[in-house]
Amino acid sequence: MLLNKTRLGYTNRSQKCNMENHSTSDIIIISGNSHPELAESVANRLGVRKGGCSVYHKTNRETMVEIADSIRGKNIYIIQTGTKDVNNNIMELLIMAYTCKTSSARSIVGVIPYLPYSKQCKMRKRGCIVTKLLAKMMCKSGLTHIITMDLHQKEIQGFFDCPVDNLRASPFLLQYIQESIPDYRNSVIVARNPGSAKKATSYAERLRLAIAVIHGEQKEAESDEVDGRYSPPCIPRSRTMDVPVGVPAHPAKEKPPINVVGDVGRYDRRCSVIRCCRRSSQGVWGLQNLRSGDTRPALFRRTAAN
Repeated sequence: MLLNKTRLGYTNRSQKCNMENHSTSDIIIISGNSHPELAESVANRLGVRKGGCSVYHKTNRETMVEIADSIRGKNIYIIQTGTKDVNNNIMELLIMAYTCKTSSARSIVGVIPYLPYSKQCKMRKRGCIVTKLLAKMMCKSGLTHIITMDLHQKEIQGFFDCPVDNLRASPFLLQYIQESIPDYRNSVIVARNPGSAKKATSYAERLRLAIAVIHGEQKEAESDEVDGRYSPPCIPRSRTMDVPVGVPAHPAKEKPPINVVGDVGRYDRRCSVIRCCRRSSQGVWGLQNLRSGDTRPALFRRTAAN
């Protein structure tokens, strides 16, 4: 009977405990110098021992990473966030990930609460999308999974070649407001600009509070100002055609002069008077030959337009 239950998927309590211990022993948490206290809190909450990883800088400011434990076939979680020393935080993360990759780790998960350079996710004039560059570097270093929170734009997840979990901090903020602010029912959720009105509306609906939006002219950065160097040029479209200032007016059409071909001084020769064709609403001015004997130009006849 016990054998049949085992085949059907039933296991006893001792086997289940062994499976949990085995899965927990495969997890190793390491961190850099950005927030070691956060890594300690996560390890204590999960009941997992923090892995031995030493990250330091040499005299020439190069980053060195040394992992003391064996990580072959293990699931590695690297906890590293963005701080004021953001460039060193990025290099520490990349070197730690590549070290785990070359040490034959099973999976490398990057836990990045604040993704650096996430605000540079749009094209600037004569610039680049830095977030895409950082995403490519993370994937090439060996990260197989990214866990982050509240990205500046949701579309940033498309820059990565690995799965990305974009977690939200709103449940914790709502819980903090409800538990830490006694009279929060008399509060108002304020959006600092129209761009953040959607998020403020979400908070206000869940807390059942009023909402206010600060609307004003947003000052553009110097890098966002239009200076005519965009490609293609930004041309405002209008339903009517306006002549800009500085463009000369189109000159009026004038009749071309009469060109005389041949010798009109002798009466025994034939000559031709040629006038350029000019199309108009009345018709086409054609050609007429003058015989010798009369050197005065005759009137041109007008023919119908083709």
